Amino acid sequence: MVAEILAMLREKVVPGITTFELDRIAETECVRRGAKPAFKGYGGFPFSICASPNEKVVHGFADDRPMREGEILSIDFGVVYDGFYGDAAITVPVGNIDQEKDHLLRVTEESLRRAVQVCYPGGRLSDISHAVQSYVEAQGFSVVREFVGHGIGRKLHEGPQIPNFGPPGQGPRLKTGMTLAIEPMINAGAPGVRVLEDGWTAVTTDGRPSAHFEHTVAITDKGSEILTRI
Repeated sequence: MVAEILAMLREKVVPGITTFELDRIAETECVRRGAKPAFKGYGGFPFSICASPNEKVVHGFADDRPMREGEILSIDFGVVYDGFYGDAAITVPVGNIDQEKDHLLRVTEESLRRAVQVCYPGGRLSDISHAVQSYVEAQGFSVVREFVGHGIGRKLHEGPQIPNFGPPGQGPRLKTGMTLAIEPMINAGAPGVRVLEDGWTAVTTDGRPSAHFEHTVAITDKGSEILTRI
């Protein structure tokens, strides 16, 4: 459900769309499937999606500002269905974007792919963290440190926390049956972020753009399976 709705939202992101409109679409599609938006009301969060354009890193509020050509938009979305949660994020270009933003999106998505590759029984949790950091920094970008991935299941946020940085070979061993929300948050400039007065929206301290990709991943006896992929 998460994958289907995010794919639908991706197609709707064009110049002139507002994140209010995207939020309504997400909630409508969620309810149509008999599910509930995972984020709306969670800790007081007021929307079904986290809509974070440009320098906004995560947890952005939807609003009525039309998106403009050349911007990027991170959409984080989750559902709860029959007592279980799913969670994923994409960052989408609004029309044509410049080379730096395009590279940022490609590197962030690739870092997620590399993180998923090291998810297998017997591996260490920090192997995921190291896979993200080592690739991203080699490409000249920086890793956000204030926010992390997480376990997911009957709660939206479960243990363990999964940083996107750190040395390999540390932390608990991965086991068959674990489900992890892995989510690199990558900045074009410095890694620092600050939270706005709304108490939710995190932005880069230097105003440079940020990208965010996330999948919910199951550890199986054969390795890893991405649950939030069509």
